[in-house]
Amino acid sequence: MTYERFAYVYDELMKDAPYEKWLLILTAKLEQYGIEGKKVLDLACGTGEITVELAQHGFDVSGVDLSDEMLMVANEKAAKQGLSIPLFQQDMAELEGLGLYDCVTIFCDSLNYLREEADIVKTFSRVHDHLKEGGLFLFDVHSIYKMEEIFYNNTFAVNDEEVSYIWDSFPGEEPYSVEHDLSFFVRDDQSGLYDRFDELHYQRTYPIQQYKQWLQQAGFETLEILADLEEKPPVNETERILFVARK
Repeated sequence: MTYERFAYVYDELMKDAPYEKWLLILTAKLEQYGIEGKKVLDLACGTGEITVELAQHGFDVSGVDLSDEMLMVANEKAAKQGLSIPLFQQDMAELEGLGLYDCVTIFCDSLNYLREEADIVKTFSRVHDHLKEGGLFLFDVHSIYKMEEIFYNNTFAVNDEEVSYIWDSFPGEEPYSVEHDLSFFVRDDQSGLYDRFDELHYQRTYPIQQYKQWLQQAGFETLEILADLEEKPPVNETERILFVARK
């Protein structure tokens, strides 16, 4: 499968993601905490949906992702909009040499893809190194409720003409972890037949207090913890938890 088709499938999987809410909350928090600069580092930027949107709204944004395939697609998206966005292939736990930013983001529960606690600790430290004094760090993660009550032993499916998928989720070995077993069926335009490919994804989350502790260890002040990208605190049935921290 070419990277264009892979990224198309990825974007299909993510087509209902709340991209507009991430943009709105980022803009609101920068204003709320008096961040006048607009230099943003978008970690785990994927195919660049948020990155390109930020650039179109006047942000001086750079993107980082582990996948060259994703970055190639992000670059194409930017070029189609007449934008030139710096994009870097790096592991966010080993982030280095990219200068200082007014804000660093890790959206779309991307932090949950780190398998080891040590990688989260290193990521927070590297983010701290790349922030200006007083700069903001925004990231969101799955809640424990979402892992246990929504993902565990559940199946999700979409049956569309171009792309269909079956998504099975199982408890992982570690506490609050999940394995996503995905089977995609992608229609070939020439033959009309469907190609199948499979992906296995792993995610892991932690209690809110643990994230706060790691942030403090890295030198951050936790300013806010919000539920489901809204201006409200988490409750028992919150699915997505967003942290706003300051260097």
